[in-house]
Amino acid sequence: MLSFGPWCPKTWNSKRFRTVLPKKIGLFNESWKFKSLEDRAQEIFKTLNRKKFVLLLDDIWERVDLITVGLPPPTPENVSKVVFSTREVEVCGSMEAQKSFKVECLRYEDAWRLFEEKVGKETLDSYPNIPELAETVAKECGGLPLALIVVGRAMACKKTPQEWEHAIEVLRSTASKFSGMERTVYSRLKFSYDLLPSDTIRFCLLYCCLFPEDYRIKTEDLIDYWICEGFLDEYDGIGARNEGYSIIGILIHACLLEEEEDEQGNNYVKMHDVIRDMALWIASTTDHEKEKEKFLVRAGVGLTEVPSIEMWKDVTRMSLMNNKIEKLSKSPICPSLRTLFLSRCDIEKIKSDFFQSMTSLRVLDLSCNFNLPLAFQFSDLVSLKHLDLSSCYITRLPEELKYLVNLRCLKLENIFHLPRIPSEVISNLEMLRVLRMRGCAGLASQEEDSILFGDEELLVEELLCLKHLNVLTITLTSLLALQRFSSSSILQRSTRSLSLTLLKDSKSLDVSHLASLRHLERYDMSVCEDLEELKIEYTGEVKNIQVTDGFRSLCHVTIVNCSKLRHMTWLIFAPNLKRISIDQCESMEEIIKSDEVTAEAMENRVPFARLQYLGLCGLGKLKSIYANPLPFPRLKEMMVWRCTELRKLPLDCNGGSERNFIIKGDEDWWKELQWDDQATQSAFLPCFKTIGW
Repeated sequence: MLSFGPWCPKTWNSKRFRTVLPKKIGLFNESWKFKSLEDRAQEIFKTLNRKKFVLLLDDIWERVDLITVGLPPPTPENVSKVVFSTREVEVCGSMEAQKSFKVECLRYEDAWRLFEEKVGKETLDSYPNIPELAETVAKECGGLPLALIVVGRAMACKKTPQEWEHAIEVLRSTASKFSGMERTVYSRLKFSYDLLPSDTIRFCLLYCCLFPEDYRIKTEDLIDYWICEGFLDEYDGIGARNEGYSIIGILIHACLLEEEEDEQGNNYVKMHDVIRDMALWIASTTDHEKEKEKFLVRAGVGLTEVPSIEMWKDVTRMSLMNNKIEKLSKSPICPSLRTLFLSRCDIEKIKSDFFQSMTSLRVLDLSCNFNLPLAFQFSDLVSLKHLDLSSCYITRLPEELKYLVNLRCLKLENIFHLPRIPSEVISNLEMLRVLRMRGCAGLASQEEDSILFGDEELLVEELLCLKHLNVLTITLTSLLALQRFSSSSILQRSTRSLSLTLLKDSKSLDVSHLASLRHLERYDMSVCEDLEELKIEYTGEVKNIQVTDGFRSLCHVTIVNCSKLRHMTWLIFAPNLKRISIDQCESMEEIIKSDEVTAEAMENRVPFARLQYLGLCGLGKLKSIYANPLPFPRLKEMMVWRCTELRKLPLDCNGGSERNFIIKGDEDWWKELQWDDQATQSAFLPCFKTIGW
């Protein structure tokens, strides 16, 4: 058994490899240097083809063609192995890796053990409260071994609490100034940054450091920012958004971003703390080719006031989000400012001319400020392309908003108590590509001079004026508005999320209108107390195909407080559903009603084939999910709560045997379940977990 490695070619050097390898296996001699490359390869092949070997390649950045240097490919017959590490997932594909393993950051216990070793017992015991401070310092390294080693070594001679407290302050504010971080940690991590395919992708990564530490950035929001900033071609529509997802994939595969998903199925990315510190270091030290950039990031650091006016000068990207800045009482001079994040700052007062000098501002995020005033001059924001007012307590949308004629993205989501959107505000924003107003005015008392009044038909008519719209999320409370909405080609192609709430005076709703919304990803219904049936009227093969294709993008369905609704059979026409949540629908007896489904409709169709989560809560009359056992090949979690009449689950006995399958529920309910046979019960017995409510 021969072992070569670790071999560490940042750029693969085949010439050096051909020199080192023969020495390892005893072929190198005086005559070796006179042999041709082909002869050397043949000699190496003959030698290694008779041996079992393990080749270790550490930290490779591109495909290594082992055959050209004479290495016989590993096979089950010769039992040889090639093991390599890389920071680029694409390298695994180009190397045709049979198995890939992601190396995670160290868990806290292991991270602390490594840090403790580098600091040394003498230093940790030098003062009573140093161990506690040392744990805080270790946590700032985020489980990254390289950072733990560098910081641990630097702190080995620090034996006073004040030195440790200073270290914590530096690591949290300007980590690049910590001893050894720039030279040893950031310079190595920067290899991944430098090898990104383009300047655009590199700047897209730097943009992520505007968010606070450990902040989960919603993927679709990040792409909205990138488009409005001009990193992606705004005129490319869906193509630009797809490019955004591709860039996120590249950054994830390069281990520069981490992907996460919340309980509602929303996708996020997050920066590791050390990667974020590196990005801030790069942003502060690099002259970008396109234009001079100056970042000022004070996100989540406990500010109670904005930075002094002098600090705003020449800044191009500023983030003050997640602070306690109640007043914007001074008017800074910052004509170069293009990005300003002020979300989650508890802002209650804004000086009327605060934005007067911000003539270059493209992105303004004021979301999640509960008492946000809107008395400032919108007309000052002549270049604004992205405005986010989501999750603010706004009682009136200013009519002056219509002057933001360059706006490409407007976010008004979860402004539940907004009674008034003046007419001709939405329709005047003709350049809008993205309008997110899901949860807007869903609970408000409506006023007659608002386009939310009058069955929302006026709102729909204004939406029809937005010829460039390609992303729309919306809440409707009117069937008339819904019918007009679903008949528009503009809204058909742009709707991503549709919520229906407080629908009245209708016992039955034909959901085939959703089939025309080809990009609909999320469908919600709530508090539709008269509704008894969601149905699809299909006749013949043509209509059946239309319905099937129309639901292909639908991934998330949530039904809440529809007390008379009896079943959800139409869900079988949504082949790519990931999450279904049905809550407080007291009259629901079946999820899929078997006598409503024809053999023709079920041909070549496996319900819930891509479902990952099924949540059923407060369905007191529910007796059946589906009549026959289903494989549920991708289901990760089924949650059943207060569904006392549900005595049988549609589970195939092979469904949970090879996956981390969880069924959550009440223990008494679980004990009363009926099973087809003992094998099925035994297969799913380990899957149950009691809900801890």
